[in-house]
Amino acid sequence: MLIDQCIKERRSVRKYTDKEIPSSVLKELVDLSRFSPSWKNTQAVRYHMIKNPEIKKEIADHCVLNFDFNAKTILRCNTLVLVTVVKQVSGYEEDGSYSTSKEDRWEMFDAGIASQTFCLAAHSKGIGSVILGIFDEEKIRQYVPIPTEERVTNLIALGYPLDTGKSAPPRKEVSQLLQIID
Repeated sequence: MLIDQCIKERRSVRKYTDKEIPSSVLKELVDLSRFSPSWKNTQAVRYHMIKNPEIKKEIADHCVLNFDFNAKTILRCNTLVLVTVVKQVSGYEEDGSYSTSKEDRWEMFDAGIASQTFCLAAHSKGIGSVILGIFDEEKIRQYVPIPTEERVTNLIALGYPLDTGKSAPPRKEVSQLLQIID
């Protein structure tokens, strides 16, 4: 699949078939995602894959701040990915001081880049995904053993799409988004 096509055709998918995503394919997605750029090539993003239906149910029932839309998506997905970053790496100098005025927010840049790469890789393999941001990290930690040195940045629901014919929602024109300064 050409990258232009992959970018233009990828959609947020919230309804999935019952088809299992093989572990080998999940490994391929992480293998591709590890090439995402990161702060000083620190590669601090980690992926925790949850296939266990009981754990997904606990997260859906107790960890999405009563946001039913996300709860339903988590219950439908084949695999729920917890994207984390190793704390105090992105945006920090070796002495522990911040490198820029963005302070620790570089973690979110790295997680965002890696998550988009992950979702594009999934799409290229015929797997639907949606990035979820409404969750309670401390409650998730009650159900999933996440290392204390990691922070959950977002969740990604994965599955083979139930409906593959979704068209893109309207997009702003380039003229509304671009300013070229000569």
